[in-house]
Amino acid sequence: MGDVLAGINAAWEFEPDAVVIRYTRGVRGSRLLQSLVERRIPHAAIKDVEVLDGRRGTAVLRAVPRHGADPLIEAAGGQLKDSADPYRLVVPDQHRTLAEYYRDELRAAVAGHDDDGEPPARFLVDPPTAPRSFKAYDAKAFFDGRSVAFRWFWTGASSAKWKAGDQVFPIEELSGVDWRSPEMLHGHLRLLRRDDGTGGAPGAAPGTARPQGEADQDPAAVVLGLGYGPVHESLPFAAAVLAAIRAHRTTRA
Repeated sequence: MGDVLAGINAAWEFEPDAVVIRYTRGVRGSRLLQSLVERRIPHAAIKDVEVLDGRRGTAVLRAVPRHGADPLIEAAGGQLKDSADPYRLVVPDQHRTLAEYYRDELRAAVAGHDDDGEPPARFLVDPPTAPRSFKAYDAKAFFDGRSVAFRWFWTGASSAKWKAGDQVFPIEELSGVDWRSPEMLHGHLRLLRRDDGTGGAPGAAPGTARPQGEADQDPAAVVLGLGYGPVHESLPFAAAVLAAIRAHRTTRA
């Protein structure tokens, strides 16, 4: 067992080649972090480490993840609040010196890993496990590791979705995931499908079909909002799907 730095929201254990993060459970804690329970972050997945000023007499030890290394961060697309950032360890300000010590130690450990700015061929951090499901505004979403299914609710789904019928999307037919937080306007989870390569959604892999209008009209999307598809359910779902897509693509390559 390596050194452990315990904070307010988590405890970090420093292994020779990774940081194991165990998140604190409590009524005031982030439900996303509590749902993650524990994550192992290899040094190769870390770009940098910093110590920041926190709120109300705290300091923050934060690891900066390498681009493309963590499916959860890729799916989130910068939409997470600081309190839900899985790479932040909040400590009392009197422990700042200790946080700075581990920052320097971790920086030295990750410095030997090559990071040319390009995303790795595969994710370096394990994704949330399947099977997973959650209740959106207009459907129940399921992922069994091989395909995603949307089953529409008659109380929420649009007539366009009812006409299309319940949907099943094998992983091999998908090229990406577009998650917009339910805490923002027009929250949704949209599956990006492959097409003939003539066009694609911004940031998606080549050969990605363009999104079909608004999420409430698109059979490849479910609508998220207050009480429907909360972050701690819909984001790990999106990350698990994204990781499966990347794994399938890597296997084919």
